[in-house]
Parts: sequence; structure tokens; C-alpha cells
Amino acid sequence: MQSLAASTQSLAASSLADLWDRVFGAQPDPEQWLVVVTGVVALAVILPHQLWVLSRNAITIAHEGGHGLVALLSGRQLQGIRLHSDTSGLTVSRGKPHGIGMILTAAAGYTAPPLLGLGGAWLLAANHITALLWLATALLVAMLVMIRNAYGAVTVIVTGAAFVLISWLANPEVQAAFAYVVVWFLLLGGVRPAFELQAKRRRGGAPDSDADQLARLTHVPAALWFFFFHAVSLASLLGGGRWLLGL
Repeated sequence: MQSLAASTQSLAASSLADLWDRVFGAQPDPEQWLVVVTGVVALAVILPHQLWVLSRNAITIAHEGGHGLVALLSGRQLQGIRLHSDTSGLTVSRGKPHGIGMILTAAAGYTAPPLLGLGGAWLLAANHITALLWLATALLVAMLVMIRNAYGAVTVIVTGAAFVLISWLANPEVQAAFAYVVVWFLLLGGVRPAFELQAKRRRGGAPDSDADQLARLTHVPAALWFFFFHAVSLASLLGGGRWLLGL
């Protein structure tokens, strides 16, 4: 009996060690051509308007997730997140309507996708492809708990399912390709929304945008907040792109 218990414990410890090594161990570098091709694929779903209308939902997930995460980290009470079919979203948190917590929460939306892409590029440069896929899955599961509408729930579930299927069933080459497409997409796709918002405001739309909220909170003009959004996204693209390409 003791021998059986010891064998069971040994098997469990071995399984945990294998799982740890699978998730946090380093994977081989992909071929350089694959890194370039995945960047082209990501760009191909960002530039055409018809594809961007669909793919922008993933950017919205990162955008609203950024609001929600920073709200929690800054001590605010996260009430819920909604994602809409027009690729807009809404994150509601409770707390003081002013102060550093509210400022950080408002600033986190447009900066979240490129910064997530930068973090992902760092993980890929360190050959932690599986860790990136599992971390993304964990973040999506955590976000799903706070989703408050059906469209948002379906969007997050479908996105999370893609990560789960790739990380569990795909071979290392497919995992690498998928991970690089995702990170390139966040880096490249994180640049476009702030420019779109500026164009919309010039046409008289989006009067209560993140930049306008930040302007009211900080008494800093919205134009400077747009400069901040652009600086973060372009710097992340430059730095993340160099990591991905091994430059």
C-alpha cells in the first residue's frame, strides 16, 4: 500500500514537472521567414477595412481588458465589461471619479494593445511561446468573468477557445506561427485605433472619448493625450518589432 502511494505521488510529481517544463520551458527559435510572414499576415487583416471591422474586435478585447485590469490594480471596484458588435466597448468601475486611479484607468485603454504586444514580443524573443499562449488564455478567462453582455461573452469565448486549441493540440510550428501572428497583430493593430478616434472627433463624433475624459481629469488638452497614445503605440511597435526580428 505504501509502495502504491509512493508511486502515485512520484507519478503526480513527474506530471507536474512535465507540465511546468511544457509551459515555462523555452521552445526553439522559428525560422526568420516565418517571423516575416506572420507580420505580413497580421498586416493583411489590419489594413483592409472589411477585415479590420472583424479583427478589431480582438483589439477591443485588449483595450477594455486594459481598462479593467488597471482599474483593479489602482484600487477601483470593477463592475463589468461590455463588448459591442460595432467593435466599441465599455468598462465600468466604481471609485472616486477623479484622482490617479481614474486617470490610470482611462489611459490604459488605447495603450493596452501595443503594450501587450510589446510584452508578448519579449516573451517570444526569450523563446517562451507556450507560456505566452497560456498567459493569454488565463487573461481571457479572467476577463470572461467580468463580461456583462452576450456578444462580449461569445467574442471572448471564441478567442479563448482558439488559444486553448492551439496550445493543446497544435504542433510547435503551428503554435509559433499563431503566437507570432497574435503579437504582430497587437503591435500593428494597436497603432490604428487612436488615429481612427482622432478622425472621428474631427467629424464631431466621440465627444466623451478616453482622451476627452483624460483632458477633463488632468486639465491637459486631449491633443496631448493623443500624442501620448501615438507615442506608446509607435514605440511599442518599434521595440517589439526589433525583438521579433532579432535585430
